[in-house]
Amino acid sequence: MTPSIMFVSLIFVGLSMLVSLALKSRIKKYSQTPMQSGMSGKEIAERMLRENGIYDVQVVPAQGFLSDHYNPLTKTVSLSTDIFEGRNVAAAAIAAHECGHAVQHATGYPWLNMRSKLVPAVQFSSTIVQWILLAGIFTINRFPGLLLGGIILFAVTTLFSLITLPVEFDASNRALAWLERTKITTIEEQPMAKDALKWAALTYVVAAVASIVTLFQYILIYQGRNRN
Repeated sequence: MTPSIMFVSLIFVGLSMLVSLALKSRIKKYSQTPMQSGMSGKEIAERMLRENGIYDVQVVPAQGFLSDHYNPLTKTVSLSTDIFEGRNVAAAAIAAHECGHAVQHATGYPWLNMRSKLVPAVQFSSTIVQWILLAGIFTINRFPGLLLGGIILFAVTTLFSLITLPVEFDASNRALAWLERTKITTIEEQPMAKDALKWAALTYVVAAVASIVTLFQYILIYQGRNRN
C-alpha cells in the first residue's frame, strides 16, 4: 500500500468511526424513547410483513449489537435482541427497515436483485483482492497485469458498495412511509425514526465514497506506470 493510499484510508477509517459513534449514540438515545403504541420490534416486523402480503418470511432473534439484517436466501428477518424485544423508537425504525428489504425482495426490486447476484463475486474478490493489489504494486514494472487484475477485483467490491446505496435508502423510505401511514410512530416519534435511519445510511455512504477514492488511486498508480 502506497503512502497516499494509506493516508486516504486512515482519513476514511476515522470518518467511518465518527459516523459509527454517532449512529450508536442515536440508537442508544432512541432506545430510551418508549413507543406510545407499545409494540415490540418483532410485532412491528410481523405486522409490516403481513400488511405487504408477505407470509413466507420469519422474524427471528439474532445475537450482537446492530446485527439486524434480512436474508433473501433463508427468507428471514433477523433482529438483534434489543430490537427484537424493544418497544421503543429505535426498535421500530430498524425492524421496519429490515422488513423494507423483505418487501423489496417480494416485489422484485431491481437494485436488490442486482446486489444479490454480485454477492458470490464480492465474497470471492474480498478474500484475495488486497493481496493481489499489494503484489501488483511491488511487481508493477515486471507484471503490470497483476495490478490490473487487482483493480478489476476491487472495482467489483466498489460496484457492490454503490448498488447498496439505493437498496438501503429505499428500504428506509419504505419503512418510514409505512410507520407514518399506520401511525405506529406518532408525529413526535417519526422524526426520531427518520434520524436513526439517516445515520445508519450514512455508514454505507462513507464506505462507498472510500471505495471509489481508493479505486481511483489504484488506477492512477497503474496509469503512472504506463506513462513511465
